[in-house]
Amino acid sequence: MDELFIYNFLMLCLGLSSVFVFIALFFIPAGYGQHVNKKWGPTINNKLGWFLMEIPTVIIYIIYYLIGDRKTDLIPLIFMGMWMVHYCQRTFIFPFLIRGKQPMPITIIFMGITFNGINTYLQARWIYTFSTPYTTNWILTPMFIIGVIIFICGFIINMHSDYIIRKLRKPGETEYKIPYGGMFRYVSCPSYLGEITEWTEWAIMTWSFPGLVFAVWTFANLAPRARSNHLWYVNTFTDYPKKRKALIPFIL
Repeated sequence: MDELFIYNFLMLCLGLSSVFVFIALFFIPAGYGQHVNKKWGPTINNKLGWFLMEIPTVIIYIIYYLIGDRKTDLIPLIFMGMWMVHYCQRTFIFPFLIRGKQPMPITIIFMGITFNGINTYLQARWIYTFSTPYTTNWILTPMFIIGVIIFICGFIINMHSDYIIRKLRKPGETEYKIPYGGMFRYVSCPSYLGEITEWTEWAIMTWSFPGLVFAVWTFANLAPRARSNHLWYVNTFTDYPKKRKALIPFIL
């Protein structure tokens, strides 16, 4: 079977699945952190779980870079650098900074591996094989310039928000606390906002349908989770900031 047919089929499946995920997560909070329960099945150490879930994003991207046709082209190298900065941090650094001891369900890990594997294939194969080659002049286009700037902003929001969360607990503490500072002044889940921002701008920067599918899927996955986390905070803490929104400052 022609690979391009399989590629387009997987992209269609990922796009359609985002609709299902978006609706389902309004009724079934994803089994992370405070939302973990026995209904999600067996669990393992959260640090190992995060590592296993994220490692396909690094390995698969490198594979398709190596077998692709544009290994020395400037723009694809910039794309890879940005991808690796995000996902190497998520794979090799973030899991081992987690202070919470809440285990991670194997079902969540499996779903994460599946999505990350398919999505990384779609993004890398597009950039290195199926797209019209990105010439050096792409670096001067509004899509690239705006995309890079806002991608970096999203990455900074993501990293800073994770830092604030980590600093909430002293070594040995396990209770949940209200985070303050940074983008937490405005929303309950700024790390989700940062990630949505990053991959929306990836779609703009690559100006690609696979990038658009990734951005839509990211929003569909994280927006309902932000709502669930926000409601949990509101219901758990009587002194939770009244004006703080779930995901988008002043709006949502």
